[in-house]
Amino acid sequence: MDGLTFRHADGFEEIPAKAGDKLFLDTLPLQHTDGAIGLLKRGVEVYYLRRPTMVAKRREGLKLSKTTRNDIKALMTIEDKWFRRVSEDFLVMRRKIAAYRSLLRSHQQLLNRSKALSEDERNILRPVIKSIEEQMDTLAKQIAEEAGKRCPAYNRLVDELGIRGSLAGMQALAELATYADFTNSPLRGLKKLLGLYKPIKSKKKRHSRLYNGQLRRALDRLAMAHYGTIPNGRKCWMLARRIKELSTPQTQG
Repeated sequence: MDGLTFRHADGFEEIPAKAGDKLFLDTLPLQHTDGAIGLLKRGVEVYYLRRPTMVAKRREGLKLSKTTRNDIKALMTIEDKWFRRVSEDFLVMRRKIAAYRSLLRSHQQLLNRSKALSEDERNILRPVIKSIEEQMDTLAKQIAEEAGKRCPAYNRLVDELGIRGSLAGMQALAELATYADFTNSPLRGLKKLLGLYKPIKSKKKRHSRLYNGQLRRALDRLAMAHYGTIPNGRKCWMLARRIKELSTPQTQG
């Protein structure tokens, strides 16, 4: 709590935090979602580090050995701006999105492997792939419904972008709305986050430390639903800019 007094806790419910306190974490594992929500309901502010690798770098900079206590001391020296404050809405959406990403990854892996198989072997995999697709649709529908309740602008964005009939597109929009701050982030910041930033006088993209590959893939899926075809980088950026325009208070009246 103060860098001097250390105490072990087996779960979030044992953390001696009360209303008005702030809890800073290096990571917030999905399995502790309910515990973190419990703290929020007690009036505790919960923050987690945007880039956990910063702890090791800061520890090395302070010339501290690798111990749990020193990791905590290093964490306490990191500025507040590198932490993300979480809400119950964010935590619930994050858990559902993580499940969808897992299914999406398994689906893509099976599709890739099936390309190297014979026709008979592909026939064996088809029911498995079909089952995963059905699970993805079910979860995408749940995510869209949850986003509609927790994100005020979500349903309006779905209608404005014309993706009401696409579960994949609606899930992708919910993922972007959860992780990307279209209301307050500057356009250049969004470009970096989504891997759309290309420095002047350079033909190559340069992914900054802010780049999030999973969000870029979500933008690609959303763009496919919106345009009805495989989009290029310019179309993806035009779509991201449109979402920002629709998300700002001035354009919501």
